[in-house]
Order: sequence, then structure tokens, then C-alpha cells
Amino acid sequence: MSKPRSSSGSWLSRQERDPYVQQARRDGWRSRAIYKLEQIDQKEKILRPDMVCVDLGSAPGSWSQYVTAKLKGRVRIVAVDLLPMDALQGVEFIQGDCNDDEVLQRVLQAVGDVGADLVMSDIAPNISGMRAVDQPRSMTLVELALDMVRTVLKPRGSFICKVFQGAGIDEFVADVRNSFESVRVLKPRASRASSREVYLVARKYHL
Repeated sequence: MSKPRSSSGSWLSRQERDPYVQQARRDGWRSRAIYKLEQIDQKEKILRPDMVCVDLGSAPGSWSQYVTAKLKGRVRIVAVDLLPMDALQGVEFIQGDCNDDEVLQRVLQAVGDVGADLVMSDIAPNISGMRAVDQPRSMTLVELALDMVRTVLKPRGSFICKVFQGAGIDEFVADVRNSFESVRVLKPRASRASSREVYLVARKYHL
């Protein structure tokens, strides 16, 4: 998640004290966000060998890194982000905007006719610290992620998505429920208590 520009000093200080940041450095993960996905997977058992996965908002790559490690390389991942991302074995990275038709076509080509088994999104906007600005931006991003789901996800596939509690979330959750048999809202232990972020875990996609 992007840090508030107005409080970069306190954000950096908090990062240095954060036990998940320290643990990620010790364990060789690219960011603390890995523990959010790990905790979701421990509860939901969402990952399985030989799946095709699309990772939206992937940089710096910790979610793709976790999936590859958990499945011992038996996975094909297509990762997408506006920011650059260092290469990971078994991961095809596409740098660009998910809303760009050219990027979408590249994702579709990479996934292939079979479709994706899992779309996961840890996308967050650049945080200004003003909820009236940040919440609409975050909802726009999750709606783009859902558009991607409806384009690339195969029937009975799964969707994991970060969303911020606030205006628009109830309508978004209802929209997701229209396309999936099961939708759960989780807050992993690795999510900071002060954060409004939660994660939707949607299973068994239907057209």
C-alpha cells in the first residue's frame, strides 16, 4: 500500500518497527504483504498445483513469490503492475495499466484459451490521507480488477481482492456475490489494525 505523503517520516519509522517487515527481510520475501496472502491461504486453501494465476498490482512481487514457493514452481503466473518488478522464475510480468486495452490483450494472450484459475489483486491507490479522495480511487481500482476477473477467469475459478471499508464497499461486495457462489470478507492478522483494508475471497465463479 502507498504511504501517505504528509507523514512519510512516521510511516518509515513504523515500517522499521513492524515485525512483519522485519520477518519478511529475514525470510527473503519482497514485502510484508506476503503474510496477508499466506494467512488468507491458510484459512481458505485457495492454492493448488498447476493452476494459472493472474496477479494484479503485483509489484514488488511478494504475492507471486509466495504462490511460486508454495506450489514449488507448479504454477503459471501472469503479473501486472504500473510499476516495474524484478523478474521471478515462472512469472510473466506485464508492465502497464489494467485499464489499457493493449495490456488486457497481453494478459489474455498470456493466460490462453483455458482461462485463469485465480485472479488476485492487492492494488491500492497512492494514498493522499483524505478519505473523500482515497476511497473513490480505491473503489475504481477494485472495479477494474472485477472487470479483469470477468474477462479472464474460468468458470468455478477464484478471486482474492483487497478493498477498503467505506463508501461503495457494500455495493461492490453485492456485485461480486452476483458472480460467485461463495464470498467471504477477511482481515488477515498481518493487516494493520489501523488500516481499513479487508480482503474478499470469492470462490466458484459463474458467468
